[in-house]
Amino acid sequence: MEKLIITAAITGSRITREMAPYIPITPEEIVQSAIECRQAGASIVHIHVRDPDTGLGTQNLEIFKQVVEPLREQTDLVLCLTTSGIPGRNIPTEERLAPLELKPELASFDAGSINLGDGVFMNSPEFLDRAAAEMRTRGIKPELEIFDLGMLITCLRMLDAKKIEPPAHFQLVLGTPWGAPASPKSLIDLHGYIPQEATWSVIGIGRGHLPMSAMALAMGGHIRVGMEDNIY
Repeated sequence: MEKLIITAAITGSRITREMAPYIPITPEEIVQSAIECRQAGASIVHIHVRDPDTGLGTQNLEIFKQVVEPLREQTDLVLCLTTSGIPGRNIPTEERLAPLELKPELASFDAGSINLGDGVFMNSPEFLDRAAAEMRTRGIKPELEIFDLGMLITCLRMLDAKKIEPPAHFQLVLGTPWGAPASPKSLIDLHGYIPQEATWSVIGIGRGHLPMSAMALAMGGHIRVGMEDNIY
C-alpha cells in the first residue's frame, strides 16, 4: 500500500496575528512549527517566510535561508518553497524565483492566473515557462498548484511539450472564492484529468479542509493541511 504524504503549509503570506494568534511569523517560529509537524507525521513542509516589518509574505532569500538551513540540519523534511510571494501583489519574476537558489526538493508552481481578493494573481505563460525551466535546470520538482481545470490543462500541455518532466505532482486547491469549489464533483472532475503515473494531493480551503481531505484519502490521494489553508 502506498504511504500517505502529508504536506504541512506552515504560515502562508497573508494571515496576521489578529486573525490567528498562533500563526508562526518569525523564522524561528516557522522552523519550530515545521519540526512539530514532522513529529506529528508530515513529510513535506510548504514554506513561506514573512517580512519582519510588515508581517506579510516576502521572497527575501536571506530570510528563507534562516528557515531552510535549520530544517536541513535538524530534520529529514522534504522542503517545498513558495514562488508566489503574496498572490495578487505580483512581484517581479526574479524576486518570486529567488528561493530556487536554495535548491529545495519541491517548489510551488501556480499554473495560471486567477482572481484573488480584490486583485489578480498573475501567472503568465512567460512566467510559467521561466519557472519550469529554472526548476528543471536546478533539479527541483514543481508542485503543480491547480485552482481550476484550465490550470490542469495548462500543465498537461507543458508535460506534452516536455517543459515539465514526468511524473508530475499535482496539488489541487479547492475552495478559493474564485476557483474550483471544495466539492466532491470538483475533485472527481479534476482527478479524471490527472495522468495515471502522476501523484496528487488536495488542499481544502477553510471549511472545505476536512471534507476534501477525507475524500482524497478515500480516493487514494495525498493531503495538505496547515494554517495557510485553514486557521481553525
